Amino acid sequence: MIPAILARDLRKSFGSVSVLRGVSLDVQPGEVFGIIGPSGSGKSTFLRCLNSLETIDSGDLYVNGEFVGYCFERGNLRELSDREQSAQRMRIGMVFQRFNLFAHMTALENVTSGPIIVKKLSRVDAGEQGRHLLDQVGLAGLYDRYPVQLSGGQQQRVAIARAMAMDPEILLFDEPTSALDPELVDEVLETIRQLAQQGRTMVVVTHELLFARDVCDRIAFMDQGQLIECAPAEDLFATPQKQRTRDFLQRFNVSEPS
Repeated sequence: MIPAILARDLRKSFGSVSVLRGVSLDVQPGEVFGIIGPSGSGKSTFLRCLNSLETIDSGDLYVNGEFVGYCFERGNLRELSDREQSAQRMRIGMVFQRFNLFAHMTALENVTSGPIIVKKLSRVDAGEQGRHLLDQVGLAGLYDRYPVQLSGGQQQRVAIARAMAMDPEILLFDEPTSALDPELVDEVLETIRQLAQQGRTMVVVTHELLFARDVCDRIAFMDQGQLIECAPAEDLFATPQKQRTRDFLQRFNVSEPS
């Protein structure tokens, strides 16, 4: 089976700062893969490389068997054009820390604009799909609300519906609750939990460690741009093999569920 994501020895620097230092991992189709670690460990940069929002300096990165940002043409490696990269990026949905909703659009318009403009869906079909997706994330009846009329948790759920509207092969979540007030976190986590139960391929970067333990199939721990350890979720929390992983988990007093 071809991995949904395959990364080998990824390296990325910004100036003199090395952000990814030889990261290698794989994500299987239908797997919910979590990435945890301290702030500044390279987690978000890794996601942005997956979605071609950043380019790697070296290494190999494949999504569903295709080389991210490049293609083989007549036996040679060629960098994709901007249009080709956009087409490749469409196959990967991403939910950011900030909601990034269009303030002048309603919830439904935020969800339907991509399918109408990019996928050339009719307004009727896009509207039907958009309402279904908003219902699915618990926002039935709020189609005509503008972002300013929604709570932070509701806005993030609109962002999740918007990502799903493009029918991506893989969903990426970059700290989806970090910008929310504590009382709004659970509603977004519950939405992601429901998506995980649908068998979607998902990569979730999060500081919500208990959520990651309960929902993810496998979890990678990153620190200082390196992948320190990767294991099935329960194993990583119950019997971490690396001292750096143990130190990180002990700071949050996270243990194996009883």
